[in-house]
Amino acid sequence: MLEESIINSYELVCGLEVHAQLRTATKMFSGDAYEYGSKPNTQTSPVSLAHPGALPIPNLKAFELAVKMGVACNSTLHRTTYFSRKNYFYPDLPKGYQITQFVKPICTEGYVPLYNKKGEEYKKILLDKIIVEEDSGKSTHDLDPFYTLIDLNRSGVPLIEIVTQPCIHQPSEAYDYLTEIRQIVRYLNICDGNMEEGSLRCDANISVRKKGETSFRNRVEIKNINSIRNVQRAIEHEIIRQIEIYENGGIISQDTRGFDATSGTTYGMRSKELANDYRYFPEPDIPPFILTDELLNDIKENIEQLPRERKKGLIEKYSLSEYDADVITADKELADYFDSLVLETPHVKSLVNIIIGPIKSYLNTQSLNISDFNLPKNRIIELIDVVESGEISFSTATNKVFPLLIENNGIKSAYEIIEENNLAQVGDDDFLQNLIKEVLNELPDKVLEYKNGKKGLIGLFMGQVMKKSDGKADPKKTSELLTKALTE
Repeated sequence: MLEESIINSYELVCGLEVHAQLRTATKMFSGDAYEYGSKPNTQTSPVSLAHPGALPIPNLKAFELAVKMGVACNSTLHRTTYFSRKNYFYPDLPKGYQITQFVKPICTEGYVPLYNKKGEEYKKILLDKIIVEEDSGKSTHDLDPFYTLIDLNRSGVPLIEIVTQPCIHQPSEAYDYLTEIRQIVRYLNICDGNMEEGSLRCDANISVRKKGETSFRNRVEIKNINSIRNVQRAIEHEIIRQIEIYENGGIISQDTRGFDATSGTTYGMRSKELANDYRYFPEPDIPPFILTDELLNDIKENIEQLPRERKKGLIEKYSLSEYDADVITADKELADYFDSLVLETPHVKSLVNIIIGPIKSYLNTQSLNISDFNLPKNRIIELIDVVESGEISFSTATNKVFPLLIENNGIKSAYEIIEENNLAQVGDDDFLQNLIKEVLNELPDKVLEYKNGKKGLIGLFMGQVMKKSDGKADPKKTSELLTKALTE
């Protein structure tokens, strides 16, 4: 076990490569459609199968999405770019080479800002380049004991590869960066960002060096990590593994490694290839792509709002807290849902509470997206209205009325559910005073503590009254009567 002082004498040097599948109707160089989960080898053509004589035709939409990403990441956009052939053999690469950008990427440099919990920028992650390329097929090694199974549906799907400079020095920075990247590609409708489906994948290039050193040591590349949290875990493990090797007098082999999410460890896969191993040369069958003023201006004028801009707008327009705005804008579809409802009610805070409370809880429990949430919007507005009118408490709305709205698919209104189930709040003074008297008589020691200055116990008394009333006691009236009873 390494001492903390030894670990702290080293620093992480990390760069990330993010591959994002682009949301286009067809593949990068052919007219094949692609849909995740389709039956293997059913979304192919002579081009994606690399039949002799098949020629690629570039997908203009892929270039547009790459330029949009470059604009969002403050990158330098190159007006002329062309493809190269990256030569290597792998069973799921039918041509024996990948068509990618190498000499002249469509975007270079740029940055992605990172923010702390207060919404303050604390670092810029510097980018090296954003390139357009095609995806390979998919190899499956664990379904047959003797054979590797090849699915070429994914072969030729358009990608952008977003490559950072080696400027990440904390595992948490990698986590925050990937969170920002996923939000950006989703907000711009570039990629769905589903790492579990492989449409967003991350490779991490990791090395360590003594603090104060300026030269780079050998690095390893961890391939195809399937979640943001696992990227952070892989980096955390690799830091310790490499430090232990150096402290024991060893050297780091420049390898390609995988990450085992179960054990939280990395494992060797193969030696790392170098650029000259790929024998890059210009792709002879595809002419250069020219980014025109007209196309660039059109992209800039119509680019969607980024998450941070949208969050700032919500805070300024509706006086939302930093936390509430963060939760609402964390997902573009959720932010769109909020925007569609906020026009229907003046009670913005109650709307936020309903969305980030029972609605998000229900979606998480059912593993659904907000786009799958089919409760009519007028039922949500009714629920807000009955809370604001004092007819029911927010607790009753969350725990009783909302589940019943879901259960009957919004056929019945919130008003009908409240009446049928006798859920309306009780504000009758005599009823509440009797409950308060019962609670205080049952807790004489706590009453004495309260009167001796332990005012925080008011929450205990309130909770007991609400429990005895089955959640129907009017909280505001109860609080007033309870405070009065405790001072007598």
